[in-house]
Amino acid sequence: MDGQAGITPVVSGTAPGAAGAVPAPALWAAGLVRLRVNGEPRSGVAEPRTLLSDFLRHQLGLTGTHVGCEQGACGSCVVLVDGELTLSCLALAVQADGCAVETVEGIARGSRLHPLQRAFQERHGLQCGFCTPGMLVAAGALLATTPDPSEQQVREHLSGNICRCTGYTGIVEAVLEAARSLREEGEQGA
Repeated sequence: MDGQAGITPVVSGTAPGAAGAVPAPALWAAGLVRLRVNGEPRSGVAEPRTLLSDFLRHQLGLTGTHVGCEQGACGSCVVLVDGELTLSCLALAVQADGCAVETVEGIARGSRLHPLQRAFQERHGLQCGFCTPGMLVAAGALLATTPDPSEQQVREHLSGNICRCTGYTGIVEAVLEAARSLREEGEQGA
């Protein structure tokens, strides 16, 4: 326990594998994680080592966030945390405490599909659907900051999301189509 002298125990117990009664450091204690998910206040209990992806899926029942590689390489777990693209398989749930989290479940407009979802459907931007949630979240983040992206910008922005089925052509076309639809909606709403 040499390196843990500065840790103040918050629960009593014993450290795993330790002989005798050694107070368990605070970082071993499960705690309440409160966040705002898709605009709604949510909370659940998480151990400090619980990944955000697991917390969303198992504690909150939001199974749209997929876990593929568990190494941050495939992008299927992408969510927005306080507006920033985040690989939820590499982030801890406790790191999101107090944050606003947006998942794929928050993309639809009530019972209506978001233009991105419609475009993915119409342009065949999905096949097996495993990468689709991460693609939708990442594409939505791009369109929020770049309403008229070029094909190259879409490809670069989605380069962290791996799809093994589509060859990306339909995905890129879908994002560009959604951008056009969103711009037209904006013009009509002005």
